[in-house]
This record gives sequence, C-alpha cells and structure tokens, in this order.
Amino acid sequence: MKSKENEKEKIEEKAEKIAEQKVEEAEKKFEETEQNVEDAAREEKLSELDILKQSLEEKKKEAEENKAEYLRSVAEYQTLRNRIEKEKSEYINFGKAKILERNIGIYDVFEQAMVSVRAGQDLKSIKIGLEMIYNEFSKMLKEEGVEKIDCLNKPFDHNTCEALDQVETDEVEEGTVLAVYQNGYKMHGKLMRPARVKVSQKTKSSEKAD
Repeated sequence: MKSKENEKEKIEEKAEKIAEQKVEEAEKKFEETEQNVEDAAREEKLSELDILKQSLEEKKKEAEENKAEYLRSVAEYQTLRNRIEKEKSEYINFGKAKILERNIGIYDVFEQAMVSVRAGQDLKSIKIGLEMIYNEFSKMLKEEGVEKIDCLNKPFDHNTCEALDQVETDEVEEGTVLAVYQNGYKMHGKLMRPARVKVSQKTKSSEKAD
C-alpha cells in the first residue's frame, strides 16, 4: 500500500517538475517574444528616423538647387536687361545720328543762304537758297513717310483737323475749311499732328430760312 502511495507521490512530483519546467519555458519564450517585439519596434523607429533624415537631406539639397537656379536666372535676367538697355541706347543714338546727319545737310544749305544775306547779295540768290532748304526738308519728310494733310477748301474732318475758329458765310458749304493756321501731318498713314484750321458755318439768316 505504501509502495503505491510512494509511486503516486513520485508521479505527482515529476508532474509538478514538468509543469514548473513548462511554465519556466513559457515565461522564457514570453520574455524572448516581448524582447523581440521591443527590438522590432526600436528598429522600426530607427528605420523611420533614417527615412525622415534622408528625406530632409533630399529636401535641403533640392532647396539649394532651386536657390542656385534662381540666382542663375536673376543673373541671366540682369545681364539680358543690361544688354537690351545698351542696345536700346545705341539704337536711339543711331537714330539721332541719322536724323542729325540729314539736318546737317539742310543746315549747310541754310548756312550758304545766310552767307548770301549777310553779304548783301540780291534777293534772287536768297530765294534760291530758301527754296533749296525747303526742298531738302520736303525730301527728308517724304523719305521718312511723312505727308502734309491737304484740307484747305475741303470738308472739315475731325479725325485730322482741329477747328480753332468758325466764320459765318454762305459762299461755301457749311463745314468747309477756309484757312489753315498750322499744317497737320501723317506718318505712314497715322496722324502725327492735326491741322489747326478755320471752318465755315451757316449764317443766322440762312439758318432761319432753313
């Protein structure tokens, strides 16, 4: 009877040891699993941090490249602007030189006429000199596409004329240009300066009769 009890106790002790061993193994595995989870989380955080650092470096590099590109663009724009201003100034000076060159030729003719006037020569030579100056000016204006507005004794056109005075008369149609105080000019068909003129209007008696 005792031998059976002893055998039972041994079995129970052995079972307790096995159970304790299993519990220890389970606790050890749990601790290992917990450590693995912590290690994995730590590695994941480190990985995310590395990604953020890499992204930040890339953004910094991109910003530096954009800044360098902007500075290059500003420098190129300034260089282009300076070149355009220089070319513009040279073009204006060239245009002035061409105009002055023509005027110098006219000035030469005018100077010759003045020499004749001061020398007390006859009016005929002075007239010839003035006609030469007039012809030179007319030639220059024509070559530049400038033409005088022909409006005398024609219907008043508000697009090309400016009425400075109105005179009552029944001798011509109402709105006829009677006199030109200052000539008007066009350049290549576009108005440069309107002609300043005197225009006719109906007399009061004609208006009453109408």
